Amino acid sequence: MGDAEARNEATAAEAARAVIEQTLRDAELEWENPSDGTYVVTLPGTRKLSTTCSLRLGRHSLSVNAFVVRRPDENHEAVHRWLLERNTRLYGMSYAIDQLGDIYLVGRLPLAAVTPEELDRVLGTVLENADGSFNTLLEMGFASAIRKEYAWRTARGESTRNLEAFAHLTRDA
Repeated sequence: MGDAEARNEATAAEAARAVIEQTLRDAELEWENPSDGTYVVTLPGTRKLSTTCSLRLGRHSLSVNAFVVRRPDENHEAVHRWLLERNTRLYGMSYAIDQLGDIYLVGRLPLAAVTPEELDRVLGTVLENADGSFNTLLEMGFASAIRKEYAWRTARGESTRNLEAFAHLTRDA
């Protein structure tokens, strides 16, 4: 690699870094910069309390990763099919699973595409699809656990308030 190419890469990375930091400040999101080129952003949710999203600057691209939900306890095939069908409609991101079967949203943008508008759009996609799909994924992959939790709580007089979204699963429990 020549000196000019190295300077261009450094300039692109610095420009992306500035865009990321300004966009996160403007959006008033909680974020930290634990190491050079790495940002951890907390996106507030309604169904899922929050979604942690990692932004990592590379030599040529920005990778975006967000944990959605742990490996489903049941109904794996239907969950994976649902994720793959959703992938056809996502902007800039895709659902993926790791070696443990945990579900993530992942994406990669070329550094030249890192603009305030594009970063906002990608973070919006993460939030919409991590938070917006959360209850559906829990229903599909954890219905038995939800029923057991509901039965355990009601037997002990505990609150079931945070299970209200799943009342249709617990009516007979």
